[in-house]
Amino acid sequence: MSRPTLEVADIVRAVGNRFWEKHKSHLAWVHRKVLDAIVRCRTAALGGHLDQCVCCGHQAISYNSCRSRHCPKCQGNARAKWLAVRSAELLPVPYFHIVFTLPHELSALALQNKRLLYDLLFRTSAATMLEMARDPKYLGADIGGLGVLHTWGQNLQHHPHVHYIVPAGGLALDGSRWIDSSRRFFLPVHALSRVFRGKFVAGLKQFVAQNKLQFHGSQQYLATPGSFANFLRQLFRQDWVVYAKPPFGGAEHVLNYLARYTHRVAISNHRLVTFENDRLSFRWRDYAHGGKQKVMTVSADEFLRRFLLHVLPKGLVRIRHFGFFANRRRSAALERCRELLGMAAGVEPLQPTSLRCPACSGTMLVVERISSAQLYFRPDMTIPTPQRCRVDSS
Repeated sequence: MSRPTLEVADIVRAVGNRFWEKHKSHLAWVHRKVLDAIVRCRTAALGGHLDQCVCCGHQAISYNSCRSRHCPKCQGNARAKWLAVRSAELLPVPYFHIVFTLPHELSALALQNKRLLYDLLFRTSAATMLEMARDPKYLGADIGGLGVLHTWGQNLQHHPHVHYIVPAGGLALDGSRWIDSSRRFFLPVHALSRVFRGKFVAGLKQFVAQNKLQFHGSQQYLATPGSFANFLRQLFRQDWVVYAKPPFGGAEHVLNYLARYTHRVAISNHRLVTFENDRLSFRWRDYAHGGKQKVMTVSADEFLRRFLLHVLPKGLVRIRHFGFFANRRRSAALERCRELLGMAAGVEPLQPTSLRCPACSGTMLVVERISSAQLYFRPDMTIPTPQRCRVDSS
């Protein structure tokens, strides 16, 4: 994929400081750190390294990445390394893609209590699948999988949901055999929705009883017990969205799916179209109208406001394993699954793709680490002049 001509970093450079000064009373320091990291990513400010081709000797300087999980430029390398490890854990069965979504009415409360409610979303959705899968009426098996938290929709508005990738089957409760699920569906989505709703609402009640939830601004009215009880009754009357895609098979398909969902950020640089007169246009898919691709134009301030809605609290894990893929059980459970499925043990993980030489396509290796001071003061280092925001006229 070609390098985008417009990046989120360009928007931050142009209006980031002004945005921060205007809205800092409503922002946290973690938002400032994300903005600073995006601006400095892959620039001389973070230092770099000198790479040399093992075949032709060609040398090139590469700037270091910021490694922020919210940076659009950093997630490609992180995704490749993560997928290389996960490739060794794939089982030779079809996989299902299941999505649990919080109702829109919970959006404001979730934004004020991100750590609590995102964690509750993970715990209750995973527990729902585990509980129903163990029921002999459905599958009667112990299942496992991984979930990835997304908090955005295509238009960058707040839309918290978890994507799950789950093998189509599981271990018998006594571990004696592998039980295949139906080829048409994994677990009934209507039943999943009802159980998920019940568990999540019960979790909210417990948080209120323990005085853990915060209520600010438009949510202050919920601080009274009667108002919150009425709010929960309204939530319980509506159907909660659980979506399951048809199964897809093969390790290659599973890895492609994982690559789509694991290390994605709220918006990629390739979706940005133009930035002119303090207004930004970006591509989005309108799934309410058949997934038609459209272009949305918003002010630069509104774009940054929406982008920062999706900054996660420090330490909140957004990729989690559950069931027999949970960290404490994974090694022994996977060995048993492979044995029952007749799969060869000791599958080697894929190796991340190495940096290739632009001259001969050979492998580039790091031969020297370079600090930011060296990049600025060494006479043999050429530092490109900082560019202004680039605009795609297409």
